[in-house]
Amino acid sequence: MTYDDIIVHGTVAPGFEGVRDVYAAALAEDSTEPGSQLAVRLHGRTVVDLWAGDGIDADSLPAVYSSTKGAAHLVVALLVQDGILDLDRTVTSYWPEFAAAGTDALTLRELLAHRSGLIGVDGGFPEDVLADDRLVAARLVAQAPYWEPGTAYGYHSLVIGALTGEVVRRVTGRSIQELFEERVRAPYGLDFHLGQPEALEPRYVPIRPMQPTAEQAALLAAAPEDPRSLASIASNRPTDLVEWINRPSVRALGPASVGGVGSARGLSGMYAAAISEVDGRAPLLKPETLAEFTRLHSAGTDLVTGEEDHFGLGFERPSIRYPSLSESAFGHCGAAGAQAFADPASGLAYGYTRRRYAFPGGAAPENERLVAAVVRAVEAG
Repeated sequence: MTYDDIIVHGTVAPGFEGVRDVYAAALAEDSTEPGSQLAVRLHGRTVVDLWAGDGIDADSLPAVYSSTKGAAHLVVALLVQDGILDLDRTVTSYWPEFAAAGTDALTLRELLAHRSGLIGVDGGFPEDVLADDRLVAARLVAQAPYWEPGTAYGYHSLVIGALTGEVVRRVTGRSIQELFEERVRAPYGLDFHLGQPEALEPRYVPIRPMQPTAEQAALLAAAPEDPRSLASIASNRPTDLVEWINRPSVRALGPASVGGVGSARGLSGMYAAAISEVDGRAPLLKPETLAEFTRLHSAGTDLVTGEEDHFGLGFERPSIRYPSLSESAFGHCGAAGAQAFADPASGLAYGYTRRRYAFPGGAAPENERLVAAVVRAVEAG
């Protein structure tokens, strides 16, 4: 269907036509990049499946950056649910070397809530090391935390998956990437990969850097980021994360914090499997597991991002950004504009991908209108 020269492909279920209209309007208003995918499931059933933009189709696989964390911590939630991991045991009880960083009393619960203080390393990681979770974890245990562990929280943007992944590896002998493949991706046939197979390289859609407007560029120039700030340390400045993620070698390793690639269908399918019956299978997560992982664990201000009341365990709490969602919603956005979440209260599972960074980074702003339109359609039905 064509909207003012924007061709929107795909389908919506009856009652969700308004979502397609909002999606098309958002694309038409964004002169920098009209390439994205949107997929939504309701109680496991697909109700929105849309895509638009040159070189984009339903099977395109863009990088989803930190939406990867949702997949990584779904694995952790399953291991806690199975009794293999205990949230209130210390990390050092699983990974003794972790005590070297002065974090000997930190629990797995606190680590998942971004409270360790190990957001990076002095001088930054070499870019090849940053792509390898085991090397990242080994360097972090030699780093003094940037605040007293357990006393505050701050977004461990590039390293949380390496830290929790090392705990998983010490206990199971398997990586988060391997367990995600075996327990989640392969059984459901999801187009979302932690470690992109070489055979899928032709489907990868390279991420493009942000193109700020003149007004946005002026704002950036007026407030340059201090290279000594926690935000710079957590982002491994001056690494160009666009060029870095576009390297096949990085995507092949699939670092569990930021290295996943997938379609909107893959993202929504993963969250649908987490909360709903899909293909005759029971939801992956039990109600008590959902309640534990989605409740607020870190109240107050994030020392890295400045956001408020942001994290459950490993997952973001998207109702902070999208007030039409319930308090039980959980998921994770991604730096180039991706957004993915589930809302157990309504049965929604939402996936959005975008191939160009949106200003100022993180979930693209059009998600606010899209999520609101989806919720309106559900409530009207």
